[in-house]
Amino acid sequence: MSATIRVLDPTPPYAPEGKQQRRTLDHLQGKVVGFIDNSKPNFDYLVEDLSELLLSKHGVKSVVKRRKRIATMPAADDVIKELAGQCDLIITGSGD
Repeated sequence: MSATIRVLDPTPPYAPEGKQQRRTLDHLQGKVVGFIDNSKPNFDYLVEDLSELLLSKHGVKSVVKRRKRIATMPAADDVIKELAGQCDLIITGSGD
């Protein structure tokens, strides 16, 4: 029995005026990866595992982790600015 998997790309086809367009990375070697933990249960465990893999297997220079106070609110502007200023890639996530 075969199954079909449908993969959706959540990125917009264009950047709204005034917004920075997304960049792509050719590799992770030497890059700084940021994580925004939404504070739901278990995401911190996933971040730990991903961080270890990125550092040991993909040559990531460092990982920066920040945790939101509550899952239902967006990350604080100062956290976004901090991560945008020091990271090449930012991953946001959800747990449970």
